[in-house]
Amino acid sequence: MIIMTTITFITNVGNIDICLNKQKAPVTVRNFIQYCRDGFYNDTIFHRVINGFMIQGGGHTEDLAEKPTRDPIVNEANRGLKNIQGTIAMARTDAPHSATAQFFINLADNDFLDYTATTNNGWGYTVFGNVTAGIDVVNHIAQVKTATIQGYENVPCEAIVINQVIINE
Repeated sequence: MIIMTTITFITNVGNIDICLNKQKAPVTVRNFIQYCRDGFYNDTIFHRVINGFMIQGGGHTEDLAEKPTRDPIVNEANRGLKNIQGTIAMARTDAPHSATAQFFINLADNDFLDYTATTNNGWGYTVFGNVTAGIDVVNHIAQVKTATIQGYENVPCEAIVINQVIINE
């Protein structure tokens, strides 16, 4: 029997439930849950919203200060999960194994973010779960007005805050 772990993002615009895939992305899920347990995501924002693409959060406070993170983790995008609508994946820099705490929820099937090869351009972005409830909240966030603020593009004009994350094991 596979035991699933779910989390709930409690946001200022509603709740989003995520089922985490420990089997296909064990390192990523362990890393994400540790950030949740540490309270890291509390009072962070969705700081990048691109309608039709994704909503990104997990690294900035409401004043856009970037939170310090632990060391990066290994990229597990080569384990078969795809960046389809409603999945959650790790954000990273151009370096394949640079993900730390930031994540994004796919608003569309973004197959160009999937693993294709063990090259810098082919590694893709590790999917580690999917939205099981609150897709209406995700879609609401996707529709908010955004602007360039303090040099960051696509920032919601009114903060979308993750007040708390609840782990349901």
